[in-house]
Amino acid sequence: MSPSQTAAPAPLAIAIAGASGRMGRMLVEAVQQAPDARLAGALDVAGSPAVGLDATAFTGVTSGVLITDDLRTGLKDAQYLIDFTRPEGTLAHLRVCRELGVKLIIGTTGFTDAQKAEIEDAARDIAIVMAPNMAVGVNVVFKLLAQAAKALNEGYDIEIIEAHHRHKVDAPSGTALKMGEVVAEAVGRDLKDCAVYGREGVTGERDPSTIGFATIRGGDVVGDHTVLFAGIGERIEITHKSSSRATYAQGSLRAARFLSRQPHGLFGMDDVLGLK
Repeated sequence: MSPSQTAAPAPLAIAIAGASGRMGRMLVEAVQQAPDARLAGALDVAGSPAVGLDATAFTGVTSGVLITDDLRTGLKDAQYLIDFTRPEGTLAHLRVCRELGVKLIIGTTGFTDAQKAEIEDAARDIAIVMAPNMAVGVNVVFKLLAQAAKALNEGYDIEIIEAHHRHKVDAPSGTALKMGEVVAEAVGRDLKDCAVYGREGVTGERDPSTIGFATIRGGDVVGDHTVLFAGIGERIEITHKSSSRATYAQGSLRAARFLSRQPHGLFGMDDVLGLK
């Protein structure tokens, strides 16, 4: 076979967790539209009315991939699983992925330290990308925040404001916490020691060493995040606003492409995007 006749690489075989949810449907559609990927499985929780339905029926085109609540059935043809569900579900998926050798892209947030440790342990056997936000723009913002925090380390109070839709179950968002971690590390602090997650009543003057968080929940806000550096006579605001979940889906596909070259290990979107 001549070089011009070299066969194209096989498409990435991707399964989606929570396939009937808002984010799940966005991921299903993104995989269907990607020229280098194919939908290989679709998972949902037991008892979901979507179980047994074609995963792409909502688009008007059927795929032959049925939504299932059986993990091994849903993953038997998959090389990758994209998971934006909840910590307990993600960990159940993780264990089966580790057993089957399926690589994992985790957009779930709200993990405890013990749950994060379990993910790190699984990465000894399978390749995993885990990020609180898969949007390319947000991960560029993380880099900007580190630079800003170093330059504005003295004389500026740091506050993080985030807004999400009414259905979000964890607060602050994983993205807001990651922003806090990035800023704290840049200025030589530990977020666990300096974070303030709520203010009420007579709180006294603001401690300049703290990083404050404010959380807004309402309507259908996809995700807004602002880090405010408030000084005397000026303030700097670094903001990212998501208008569609499509940005998370496209970032997840970039993560899957990155994992195609990784046998095992735990990675972040900064690895995927070459931002380290």
